[in-house]
Amino acid sequence: MKRVSPFLWLALLLAGCFALATTLQPRVANWNPRAQSGSILKVLLGDGRRLFANQFFVQADVSFHSGYYPTIFDQGNKPKTAGMVTEQGGHDEAAHEKEMEFLGRPRDWIESFSRNFRITDHTHLANGKEREILPWLKLSAEMDPQRVDTYTVASFWLRTKLGKIQEAEDFLREGLRNNPNSYEILLELGRLYHENRHDDVRARNVWDLALARWSARNLNTKEQDLFALGEISLHLARLEEDAGNLERAVGLLELNKRSSRNPELIQQQIDDLRKKIAGKSSAK
Repeated sequence: MKRVSPFLWLALLLAGCFALATTLQPRVANWNPRAQSGSILKVLLGDGRRLFANQFFVQADVSFHSGYYPTIFDQGNKPKTAGMVTEQGGHDEAAHEKEMEFLGRPRDWIESFSRNFRITDHTHLANGKEREILPWLKLSAEMDPQRVDTYTVASFWLRTKLGKIQEAEDFLREGLRNNPNSYEILLELGRLYHENRHDDVRARNVWDLALARWSARNLNTKEQDLFALGEISLHLARLEEDAGNLERAVGLLELNKRSSRNPELIQQQIDDLRKKIAGKSSAK
């Protein structure tokens, strides 16, 4: 018996849910006012919608790689970090490249021959084609509004590659309404204000709030998100240095040194700022 693809079962299940939703929508709207303000699909799928959200997020990454993506039959495991996330967040690109070497050497002549009929080159979308991942990310956010990386990844591609700054900001604010304590979304919103709006006052306020949110969630935990701490503290340190607030810039760099891959370099920057502070003090 021919094996049925799990993606086909997923598509059939989603189609069935959609058909049922369109049938029940007029009736359910009269049962409960809550259903009028929410998606009928959410009511029907319950917590299972997060499985769909994850699949839609993965499908966005599949599109980003132009179809070059491991299946359950390929050698190796699926990438730990999506390629679209790697570029967006500045994660280790070399590690991602290594993860995407999942094909390995052909095990036999049949597998070698079959590769003539599938994508075997690791590439990323470019030149405006990045828009292909956005519908999947929007579906993912609809299914699971609490998945914060959906909002940050979509915002990055909207504002940096497609020039849709307002759309990116609107999507991030939607994410904040659903996740008011997310320092990850605030970090990306601060980038938008700094890099795209050129509004450093608002960027500083947003990053200050992001740092406060990070502290509230991470200070008393064993596994702290040091990558996000490094990004927030470094952005703030640069703004404070540019504004002449050198003492605070030093404090933020001390914070950044905890997560830096080059703590010696950060320490050199701290020493340089302290010399500037000492020079200002002696001049008085």
